[in-house]
Amino acid sequence: METESEPYVRLATLRQLHQVVANLNTARSLAETLQTVADGIVAGLGYELACVNLVRPDGDLVVAAFAGNTAAEALITGRVGSRTSWERRLGMGQAWGELRFIPHTEGWVLLEDDVPQWYTEGPEPRFEGEWHPQDRLYAPMYASGGGCELLGVISVDKPRNGRLPGAWGQEALQMYASQSAIAISNARLRANMQRALVRLEREQQALRASEESFRQAFEYAPSGMAIAEMGGDQHGRLLRANDALCRLLGRPASAMRRYSFADLVHPEDIGTLLRTSAEGGRAELRLGRRDGTYVWVSLRNSVVADTTDGPRFLLTHVEDIEERKRHELQLAHRASHDALTGLPNNAELRTRLSARLCGRPPGAQEEDRPPDARQEAGRTLDVRDYPYGGYGAYGAYGGYGDYGDGRYGESSYAGGFDGGDTDGGFHADGFDFDRPAIPYDHHVHAVAPAADGEADDGTKGLAVLFCDLDGFKSINDRFGHNTGDAVLIEVARRLTTGVRDGDTVARLGGDEFVVLADGLGAADAADLAVRLRNAIIPPIRVDGRAVRVGASFGIGWAVCGMSVEEVLQSADQRMYIEKRSRAKVHRRAG
Repeated sequence: METESEPYVRLATLRQLHQVVANLNTARSLAETLQTVADGIVAGLGYELACVNLVRPDGDLVVAAFAGNTAAEALITGRVGSRTSWERRLGMGQAWGELRFIPHTEGWVLLEDDVPQWYTEGPEPRFEGEWHPQDRLYAPMYASGGGCELLGVISVDKPRNGRLPGAWGQEALQMYASQSAIAISNARLRANMQRALVRLEREQQALRASEESFRQAFEYAPSGMAIAEMGGDQHGRLLRANDALCRLLGRPASAMRRYSFADLVHPEDIGTLLRTSAEGGRAELRLGRRDGTYVWVSLRNSVVADTTDGPRFLLTHVEDIEERKRHELQLAHRASHDALTGLPNNAELRTRLSARLCGRPPGAQEEDRPPDARQEAGRTLDVRDYPYGGYGAYGAYGGYGDYGDGRYGESSYAGGFDGGDTDGGFHADGFDFDRPAIPYDHHVHAVAPAADGEADDGTKGLAVLFCDLDGFKSINDRFGHNTGDAVLIEVARRLTTGVRDGDTVARLGGDEFVVLADGLGAADAADLAVRLRNAIIPPIRVDGRAVRVGASFGIGWAVCGMSVEEVLQSADQRMYIEKRSRAKVHRRAG
C-alpha cells in the first residue's frame, strides 16, 4: 500500500511538472527552447543531469543543451554522435513505453562508441532498483502529426532519490519528452515564420516570394494558424484559417470566416481570452468544435505589419494540447485519490468539505462582512487591448463534468454558436464591462438539522459520517496485508454502492472512511448509517475464506463557521462514543 504522504508528494511533483512544461513555451529562440528543455528535467523531474541531443540535417545528433554540471557541459556540448550509434542505443535494453533504459550490465559495450557521454565508474547496486552510474535512460522526441520523425533524444542521469524511476516517473518523463518535441517543433516553426515576416517588409519582388513562403508555412503548418483583422468594424474577425485549424475544429474554411475567437471560446474561458494581448499574448483555453464539444488549445499571438498602413493583422498560432490536458487531469486524479480503493483521499475530502464551508456562520448580517468584501461587490472590470472581435450568442451550455472517475469530461452547447442578440449588456463590438462584479455572498450556508430530542423543523444539512471498521486489525494480523487490502477494497465498494450519486465516500486512512451526504435530516443520516453498517457486516470472501468486519459510525454536521478539522473531529468523537456504547451493550448482554 502507498504511504499516506505519497499523494501529497505526487501533487507537489505534478505542480513542478506543470510549471516546467509551461516554461517550454516561454523561450524566444530554438537555442533557448533547447536549454529550457534541459533545465526543466533538472528542476521538475528529479534528475541531477540532463542532456538534449538534437538531430542535425545530416542525420547525426549533436549535444545542443546540457544542465546540472558545468564541467560535463563544457566537455560534451557541441560534440556529435553518429545516427548509427544512436539507433543502436535506442534498440537496446528495456522499452519503458517510448523510453529506453539500458542497465549498466548491458551498457558496458557502449563505452567505446562515438556518442558523447559522461558516465563514471561505480559500485554494484546495494539493493534492487538502485540507480548505477553507468545506467542509461533515454527519452526520444518525435515530431507531431502521427509520423515517426526523430527530432532528438533526451538523456538523463543521477535521480536525486538514487532509484530507478517507477511507473509514475516514467510516465512523467515520457509526457515531458512529448511536450518538449512540440516546443522544439514550434520554435523551429516560429523561427521560419519570423524570417518570412522580415522578408515581407523588403522590396516588391522579395515581397512576392516571401508571401508564397509564408502561404506555404501557414497552409501546411502541422498545427492550427489563423489571421484575424485588427481595427475597424470587423475587428477580430477571422480572415484566414489553415487546414490544420479547420480540421481541429471540424469547420470548413468558409464557415471560419464568419467567426472571431470570441465566438468560439468556451464561456468559462472568455476572461482568459480577454486578458490575452495582441503582441506576444499567450493563453490556454477551450475552443468549440462544430459538433458542440470543446478542445483545449494553446494560443500565441503576434502582429503582422503592413508596410503602408502599419499593423493590420493578428497572426494566431493554435496548438492542440488536449492530450497534455488529459494527462494532467489523470495525474491530478491520482494525486487526489486513494491508490488502493480509488476513493477520494484525505486531501481531496478536505478540499470538498472546505468548499461547502465559509467563515461566517449562517444568519450573519451585511455589516459582518469584511470591508474589502463589501467594496468588491461594487467593483467594475477594466480590460484594455483586447485583440478579438464581437461575441456571438451562446445557447444553454454544459461545463466540464466531474473528473472523479478519471475520465476527461466533455461539454456541448445546446444552442450552438450562430447569430442572434444576447442578453446581459453585450455590445456588438465586445463586452459591457461597466456592470458590477458578482456580489459577495451567493454562498449557500451549511446548517445543522435539529438535535436529538428537539422538534424536527425540516432543516436539511450536510451530514458527515465517520466510519471506523471493527475487527479489521485482527484480520490484518491473522491473514496478512493482502487480505486486509482486499477487505478495504470491498468495504469501499459497498459504501459507494450504498450512497447516492452526488454523495462522497472518501478513505481517510487505514480503516477509516468518511461519507459526505448533503440534504439530509437527522433521521435520514441515522438511517443512512444503519444501512451502510448493514451493508458492511455480511461476510467478505478472500482467497476462499470468509472474513467479517463490523463498523462504527459517528454522525457530525458541516456548519459554516466551523473549520474542516472541527467538523471531522466532531464526527470522529461521535463515532468513538457510539463504539464505546455498543461495546457496553455487548458486555451487558454477555
